[in-house]
Amino acid sequence: MTLSEQNILKALSNVIEPDLKKDIVDLNLVSDIIIDKNNISFSVKIHNSALHAKKRIKEACEFAIERVYGKNILCEINIIGMKTPKKILPNIDNIIAVASGKGGVGKSTIASNLAVGLTKKGFKVGLIDADIYGPSSPLMFDCQHYRPVSSQKNGKQLISPAENYGVKILSIGFFAEINQAIVWRGPMAVKALNQLLFDADWGELDYLIIDTPPGTGDIHLSLVQSLPLTGVVIVSTPQNIALADAQKAVNMFQLDTINIPVLGIIENMSWFTPKELPDNKYYIFGKNGAENLAKSFKIPLLAQIPLIQSIRESGDAGRPAVMQNGTISNIAFMTMCENIIERVKWRKENLNPTKIVETQDTKANCS
Repeated sequence: MTLSEQNILKALSNVIEPDLKKDIVDLNLVSDIIIDKNNISFSVKIHNSALHAKKRIKEACEFAIERVYGKNILCEINIIGMKTPKKILPNIDNIIAVASGKGGVGKSTIASNLAVGLTKKGFKVGLIDADIYGPSSPLMFDCQHYRPVSSQKNGKQLISPAENYGVKILSIGFFAEINQAIVWRGPMAVKALNQLLFDADWGELDYLIIDTPPGTGDIHLSLVQSLPLTGVVIVSTPQNIALADAQKAVNMFQLDTINIPVLGIIENMSWFTPKELPDNKYYIFGKNGAENLAKSFKIPLLAQIPLIQSIRESGDAGRPAVMQNGTISNIAFMTMCENIIERVKWRKENLNPTKIVETQDTKANCS
């Protein structure tokens, strides 16, 4: 094979970056290729700057070149360790935002049952109720009378979350009286959210679920500018008016300036099933609307949750329906949790880590 830059890159495309799980050519990590007769030199960037990682990549590159050109080529390789930014909230493995374009579609019901369902699967889970103006987690977790206390840790005062059903919970509702209206402008709401995120003693978590407000506003922009979200889950009902807003929510997270992986769509209130007729389905809000929306975006439909009276009653009683083992609602929510776990696994294996949004023109692009 001719000794050329194109052929060298083709040979190196068989070398996989171990942390990013893609080949070094596809990741654009190879640069400065110089060919001088039978001598070649090039640079390779690597995510892990440890000496053993550099040595492994160098040996892999040498083997890839030798495999194509034999041992007659003298190969000089410069391995460059990339600076790894300090991880935000390093004790939390996955951060998932639950969002909806429209209010009233059951987003908080989905978030609370997702959090409890994940604990039933053996994970350590936290939940932030970021719906500043309509916090519902205190009621849904039967802890509306909880008042946060602070503790000293590593020289810093941290808020202690409430805990129920194995889930650590923080909500702005804990800082106000039960019937008190929260009348804040956007900057105050954003400041409160940042305190819930960064001034809390979350400990070690497998999942942090963030129940966001409806729409695409300040809270959502603050989230993507503050945290590298693992992904977002969009909630909608099957009716057209809700789907139109859900589509806007998906479009926002898929903007080039934001680029947060949309893990999938959850269709809530998919059909009505009366208690007396458990095998009957009445499509009150339309049929398969969210499924069709998911197909149009080429993202998964993660679950279809039926409209069942016991789900509403469970939320009002402060005991999420996913805890009712063997019921229709329990099966639907646990299936949802399993699909999200698999989707997160796929996302981490196939997509690059999410970056914090740093552009100054995000608001302009979202308007």
